[in-house]
Amino acid sequence: MRARAGRWRVALIDSCGEREGSIDAAAFLSDGRTVECCPPLADPTGHGSRIAELLMRDGYVDLLLGQVFLSAGPTSGAAVAAAIDWALAREAGLVHLSLGLAENRTVLEAAVARAVESGCIVVGAVPARGAPVYPGSYPNVLRASGDARCAPGELSHLARWHFGGCPRLESGTGGASVGAAWVTRAIVTECVPSRASDVVAALCARAKYVGPETRDDRRE
Repeated sequence: MRARAGRWRVALIDSCGEREGSIDAAAFLSDGRTVECCPPLADPTGHGSRIAELLMRDGYVDLLLGQVFLSAGPTSGAAVAAAIDWALAREAGLVHLSLGLAENRTVLEAAVARAVESGCIVVGAVPARGAPVYPGSYPNVLRASGDARCAPGELSHLARWHFGGCPRLESGTGGASVGAAWVTRAIVTECVPSRASDVVAALCARAKYVGPETRDDRRE
């Protein structure tokens, strides 16, 4: 199935299993070296389902679901890489990752590079402060964080190719993963499918805040 004209095809790589309204879904089991693609399971944490609900709200996207968390435990770079390649084979124009691995993995770096080279936009959640996480810290990935200054729908421009969004959902879930989802929602609701550089320029133009939040901002 080809992406519909003027509509984003987004791959959400997270814990979400099959979901009504998504166009395809698969789970990726990994032993750290090899990966098996299998039918999706029920969402073990609810995290991916909440992110999917935000992205699909008002029907702006064709959603692909790559399930890489099959329990409450961590995932692997190999599983995430396999999910990215699966999404590219299904013509995803944007890959959203509300996740971050603490260590670089060559297999993951290569998959992200393939996505970027193909013209796919990759949005990766990163903490506003702290150690790098992956894939958000790879070159040419659009980095996204939570920003306490932002209300739902508002954005901040924190640095080059780094944006912040509201760190909260109505459910109360918060943090960088939610902020990243608000950034992707801004892309799919306000930008036509286009090059990453054009999307970044559009986000810069509509950002309400520029520069990192300060301690005074966080007390408000």
